[in-house]
Formats: sequence, C-alpha cells, structure tokens
Amino acid sequence: MEGALVSAATGALRPILGKLSALLGDEYMRFKSVRKEIKSLTHELAAMDAFLLKMSEEEEPDVQDKVWMNEVRELSYDMEDTIDDFMKHVDDKDTKPAGFMDKIKSSLGKMKAQHRIRSEIQELKKQITEVGDRNERYKSRDIFFKQHEASSNTRNAVVDPRALSIFEQASKLVGIDKPKLEIIKLLTEQDGCVSEKQQLKLVSIVGCGGMGKTTLANQVYEDLKGKFECGAFLSVSRNPNMMNLLRTILSEVSGQDYANTKAGSIQQLINKIIYVLANKRYFVVVDDIWDVDTWDVIKCAFPMTSSGSIVITTTRMNDVAESCQSSCSGSIYNMRPLEMVHSRQLFHIRLFNSNEDCPSQLQKVSDAILRKCAGLPLAIIAISGLLATIERTECMWNKVKDSIGRALERNRSVEAMIKILSLSYFDLPPDLKTCLLYLSIFPEDSIIEKEALIWRWIAEGFIHRDGRYTAQRLGERCFNELLNRSLIQVASINEYGEVESCRVHDIILDFIVSKSIEENFVTQVSMQYIARGTQSKVRRLSLQVDEDGNSIRKIDMLLSHVRSLNVSGYSMEIPPLGKFGHLRVVDLEFCHQVVNSHLINIGRLFQLRHLNLGWTGISELPEEIGHLKCLEMLDIRGTNVQELPATIVNLRRLVYLLHDSSVKIPNGIENLQALEKLEEVNVYRQPFKFCRELGQLQNVRVLALDFGGDSIPSHENVVMEYNEAIASSLRKLGGHMMSSLTLSNATTFLRQGPSFLVPCCLQELVMTNSHMQQVPKWVSSLVNLQLLRLQVYEFGQEDLCILGTLPALLILEVTGMEKGSDISLTVSHNVGFRCLRKFSLGACGWMVFEAGSMPKLEKLETGIQFNKQSESHTASGDSLDFGMGNLPSLITLKFSIYAWDDSTLAAAQAAMERAAVTHPNRPTLIFQKIGTSRIEVLLNPKILRTL
Repeated sequence: MEGALVSAATGALRPILGKLSALLGDEYMRFKSVRKEIKSLTHELAAMDAFLLKMSEEEEPDVQDKVWMNEVRELSYDMEDTIDDFMKHVDDKDTKPAGFMDKIKSSLGKMKAQHRIRSEIQELKKQITEVGDRNERYKSRDIFFKQHEASSNTRNAVVDPRALSIFEQASKLVGIDKPKLEIIKLLTEQDGCVSEKQQLKLVSIVGCGGMGKTTLANQVYEDLKGKFECGAFLSVSRNPNMMNLLRTILSEVSGQDYANTKAGSIQQLINKIIYVLANKRYFVVVDDIWDVDTWDVIKCAFPMTSSGSIVITTTRMNDVAESCQSSCSGSIYNMRPLEMVHSRQLFHIRLFNSNEDCPSQLQKVSDAILRKCAGLPLAIIAISGLLATIERTECMWNKVKDSIGRALERNRSVEAMIKILSLSYFDLPPDLKTCLLYLSIFPEDSIIEKEALIWRWIAEGFIHRDGRYTAQRLGERCFNELLNRSLIQVASINEYGEVESCRVHDIILDFIVSKSIEENFVTQVSMQYIARGTQSKVRRLSLQVDEDGNSIRKIDMLLSHVRSLNVSGYSMEIPPLGKFGHLRVVDLEFCHQVVNSHLINIGRLFQLRHLNLGWTGISELPEEIGHLKCLEMLDIRGTNVQELPATIVNLRRLVYLLHDSSVKIPNGIENLQALEKLEEVNVYRQPFKFCRELGQLQNVRVLALDFGGDSIPSHENVVMEYNEAIASSLRKLGGHMMSSLTLSNATTFLRQGPSFLVPCCLQELVMTNSHMQQVPKWVSSLVNLQLLRLQVYEFGQEDLCILGTLPALLILEVTGMEKGSDISLTVSHNVGFRCLRKFSLGACGWMVFEAGSMPKLEKLETGIQFNKQSESHTASGDSLDFGMGNLPSLITLKFSIYAWDDSTLAAAQAAMERAAVTHPNRPTLIFQKIGTSRIEVLLNPKILRTL
C-alpha cells in the first residue's frame, strides 16, 4: 500500500492500517459483519502509531514508555503476519464456483472465513488492550518518581559533551597543528596575515560527529581572537531557541549581560547585534549548526561588509556548509581523519605514562583497535578510556576490539561519545532512522552499492512511491541525505560524478548495531556479535562469517517471523527456507555454498519481494518460483543457470531481472509489465517470439541486448528476421520510458540501418563491439542523451558537428577509428558541446580547441598519431597544447602520443611541458612511455583514482 511504511520506531503499524483499510474496501464486502470491529481496531492502532512516532524523537524516553513501545512494535509485526496469512488464505479460496455443490462449498467457506476474521480481530484487540492496561498499571506507580526527578532536575542536568571538548588542554591535542594552520591560511590568504584591509572571511568546517570540529574551531579562535575588537563562541543545539541564541551572541560581542533579557523580537535582537558590530572587526564561531534555516537567521546578525572580520561555522551537514560558503563567497574545510602516527600518539597518551611505551604483547591488538577507530579522535579517546578500566592483557583487549559496539552501551567512560553520535541519530526523521539502522545488516568494512541498497529498502517496505516520485527516486534522496549528514562515507563515484557506493565508519556501524539490537530491528549472528535476546522473535537476520571459513554455531532461534535473511561470507549452515514464513528479502549473494537444494519450499514465501542469488552455486530455478506473486527483484548473475523456468512469466510485479547473457528467457515475457530493468539479453539465444514480445514491455527503462556469442543462426535469413523483430520492438519502446540502451556485437544489426531503432527519450546509448562507418545522422535526434559510446571507422569533422548538436551530452567516447593519422579536427565555439564534461577520442592526426569550445570539459582522453602536420608543429617548437588553454574547466588529460622514434617523443614531451606552464590551471605533467612509441600524459594526478 502506498504510504504504508515499515519503521524502526513504529514497526508494521502503518502497513497494518493500510491492510485493514483494504478489508473495509469493496473487494472484501463479504466481511461486512466485522467492519465495526475493524474500524475500532483501526482507530486504536492509528492512535498508537502517532504516539510511537512522537516518542521515537525522545533521546532518553521513560523506561516504562520504552518497554511499552517495544511491546507495541513487536505486536505490530505479529499482527501484520496474521493479517497477511488471513488475506492469502481468502485470496487462495477466491475461485468462482462452477456448479451447485461448488456454490454450497463456497458459501460455507465464506462463513468460515468470516468467523476466522472475527476471531482474529477480537484476539488482536485483546492483545492491544492487555498491553495498554499493563502499561497504565505500572505507569501510575512511576508518577511519584517522575515528580521527584523533575524537582531535582538542575542537580542531574546533563552536560553537553561538545562543550567539554572546548576545554581540552592544548597540550593533549594531537594532530591539530596542520589543520589549524590550514584554517588560518584560508582566513588570511589574501595578505598572509589578519589585516584591517580584508573583507569578511568565512570558513565552514564540515565532518561527522567526533571528528574534532569543535576543538579545531576553538584552537583557531584562541589563537586569533586577540587581534579582533570583539568576538563570540557559541554552540547551536539540535533544536535551538533562536531568541536565546541571539541573546548569547549579543552578550558576548557587547560585553554586557543580555542573557536574561526577555523583551524584544528576533528582528530587534539582530538589529542590536548589527549595531554593536558595525565598523568593528569581529571574530565569531558558530559551532554545530544542524540546518540551513538556523544559519539563515544567524547570518543576518553579521555585517558582511565589516573589514577584516571572520566567521567560522562547524556542521555535520554538507548542505549547511554549502549554504554558509555561499553567504559571502567563503570556503569549506572538510575534516580529515587522524593519520595513523597521530592516532597512535593520542592512543598512547591516554593509556600510558609519557615515558612508557605500549607493551609488545599489546602492539598488534592496539593497531587493530586503531584501524577500527579509523582516525576518528572521539573514538580513540573513548576506546582508550574504556581500555584504561580493564586488565592490560591481549585477551581482554581483543574482547574489546571484537565487541566495541556492545561495550559502548555499558561503559561510562564512553558516554560522551554515545551522546555525540546520538545527536546525529535522533536528529533524523523516522524514515531516515530506519534506513540507517538497516545498514547494521552489512559486515564491517563492506562496500555497499547504492542501487542494491535502495532495492532492499524498497523491498523491506521502508520506502514507497509518493505521488509522482518513484520509490527509487525517494530512495536516492534518503541515501543522499545520509551522505549529507556524514553518517555514511563515499566509497566510489561514477562518470557523472554521482556516488555509486558507500561504506560506514566502523564506530558509527557499532553504534548502529547497538541501536538495532536495542530495538530488535536486526539480529546479527557473527564471530564478533553474538545475537542477544534469541528467545524473542527475530525480525531481520544477518549471518556473517569471515573469509577464514570460521563457521558460526547452529542457529537456535525462532525463525517463522523473520522478514529478511541476509547471509555474508562463508557460513556453512543456512537455515532451510521451510523454517521461514514471512520473508520479504532473501540475499545470499556470493555465498558459493548455496546450491539448488537451498531453494526447496521457496514457493511458500508468498511475501518475498527481493531474491538475490548472484554468484552462488545454483544451476536451476524451481518451477515454484512462479508462486512468488510479490517478487520485485531477481538477481541470478554469476550463477550456472542457463534457462529460466516457464513460470517466471507469472511474476507480474517483477521490476528488476538480472542475469547473464547465457540465460534463455521463456515465451510470455510480455506478461511482465512491471519490468524496468532487463540486461545481458543474448538476442539469438531467445525464442523468436521473445523478440516480438519485447516491444510490449512499456515500463522498461534499462535494456541491454547482445547480438554475439555462439547462438548466432547459421542462416542469414533467420538473422535478418530476428533483427527486424528487435528493431520493431525498439520502435514500439521508443514512445515509452526507456532511458538506457546498450547494444553489444551489433555491427550486422546496425548495418541494416533502421533509423527508428533508437528511442528519442534515451539518456544513455552504449555500443560495444558494434562498428559503424560514420556517426549516423539519427543520433542528432537524441536530445536527452547524456552518455554516448560509439565505435566509428571513419570519424571526421562532420561527425564531430553532428555530436555537438546534442544539448544534454555530458560524456562522449568515440573509438575504433581506422584512419586516425588522417583526421584533423577543430572544435570551435559554434560546434556545440556546451555541457560536455568528458571527451574520449581514439587516435587522430591533429586537434585544435578554439576559444569558447567545450567550456565545461573536465576530462580529455585522446591520442595523436604523428603525421606531417603534427610533426611540423613539434619540430617548429610550438607548444603541443592544441588550444588547451581554451578549456577553462580542464582537470584531467590522458594523452597518448604515437610516434616513430625517440627524438619525436622527446620533442613532444618538451612541447607538452611548455603547454602545461601556460595552461590556466597550471597542471602537473606525468610522462609515461609505453613500448617505444607511446607516452601517456596525466594532468593533476591527485584525481587519477577516478579514471
């Protein structure tokens, strides 16, 4: 049901509300006798959902409330399972009676169904009442204690741990000198000193909680504040009182006590601050800003024209840092983890006397602990404080290393760290909390692919389509927001500059695991984490075994209510699927021990939505897979499966079908109308009917067709019939949603030349091992194209002009030229390429970039095969820059020179060095000679990792 989200806070309450509404709909009119009970139950659950949602925002909820929340959440999962079982039973019995006796049986069946649903509803109401009564019974006894705690509130006030870091003695700070100098340089870079001639400078320090942002900002403040007429250092809370915040600024910059002033409005306070700061040089640090709206108010108090003034902000949010930067053309400083040498120094200072070295027997485990802390100062301080309280033995320290997440819950020496991490966690809206906690399923140091993660979120019910936004788009928003809040880290970036995968810092992962265990969200069984509370019902099961093949113990827990089964590594014991009844997700990717027998009874998993069997040992899918009516994603890449069962076409909700090119797809593919992604399809291996039916898949967005392999028909007429059928299907798909098309080994197919074969809505067109004589003119009709990869025998100026007309093109790669030495190309400002960011071209004879051409080009990959023209340029001593200075955005140049002798290579090297000196970006050149005739020139090697 749209909008019926599963949540870590409220469990399955919202999906239940959606399903109860369905029972009140026309489809289930035969249950009208129990509609009153259903409505009553719906109202009760809606009230519970609202209360749980509100309570989930509390950082330290009442103990009794917490117990009640857990009971209701667990009950909600059981209730949904009950309703799902009932609805499946009813749907299975919903067959139209044929004769008189069938009608009698049908009537009796309906009476039994009504009796069953009435009993189920009454039982659910009874359970809810019991939970509520028990909570009220014990809640009343707690009132006295609550009142007593409130009266002594000031005595038990919690100190903000961020404030404590400000008072850390400078002598104990490690690795802060370099970043402090870098911040000061950003603030004083115009004149090399803090002078009165400077305009307002702003630096926004950004990084995750515990990176040391507050400490760094305070050290810069202490070093420079004496050079200013007034200043202020203030910390912003997660839910700030703007009036109190502005009063604090006014008090500090004026030197007068305005903290207790109650009169005035926000605008009046801002005007007072502006009046005090007018014509003064001020230095203000605004620490830990949580949202853009808060900064939009605070910045109004700072006169941006004040000469030589400085503002430093710190934040965990990238969008806040960008907003601060744009306010006055400031700078962003990204916090970096401590280097290992500094991490070890900080670790030893806090554990040993100044003259005492780490004992040799503890060096190995201490290095392992430091790697786990990954340069996070807060983690190093917290874990070293924990170790200081236990016996200094390798065994004890290894226990801490292997179970830091559980240790964090219990040891008081790390409470400040938990508090800081909790600030980020409790600032998340409910859907993001749920998505973040789900990351506890993955083992430590996992590289998590964004697309696969979003698929899982959707399958678990954490994200649903919302109006015109698809679930995939909303999943990307959630992913980006977790990145923005520094709760996950970038692992890899694609050619568009978009994040392709992420990882979770080990300490943050431990915190997430701890929270997930607390809320019975994920049960993890591994060598590091031994599942707690195994007597309770398991909702999501993660089995993790290391690469050494250490096998986990036999799983002894109730599995019938598990919703998600995730196995990572080399576990030798995967529970039979028959033990599960309500699985939504099964992910066994890279579990090589999984074979066909593990799929027995898979047809009973009527709620299964996500099935990943990629790179397992299976060779055949059972026919009963067609019973999985809810299945949305099926991945069998890297397996030995050669043919899909005929029943696969019954999966009418299947969105993603991922397989290898060797797989044969049965007739009836036209039934899969929800299908959006279909890749690695070997055209000639499929039945001919498949080629016709392909055009009926109106929702396909991503399609990859392969015309090669050993299945090519021997008769040319058969090949032509296949090609014509595929061309016809592509023509039909052209008016729909396709955004990406890949054609492999399609030279013969393209030679037949149907000009209508490529949908105009395409954003990506890739042709691999598919040669064309020239760039076809129909390419100019692809006005939405962002990525184009072509293989062209003869590429010339006319082809360049055709491609230049594509208004949205970001990435262009052209290879396969046979006559590279004869090509001379000129890229002028009127050719086009206004958005192009990457241009890769095979070897040509000469190339010139004129002023205004490719203004946004960042990466250029090309080769020069020396002919008379290029050799004459080099011999004459001209700079071998081809007008590179006219490419203002150029960051990376990968340049290959094909020449006949070493003297020509030497001349080319000298010419390129001259070009580098004159280039506006002052690139660094690296020459690499390959064989006897090739040089690769790489500009700006710091970003080579992205190539």
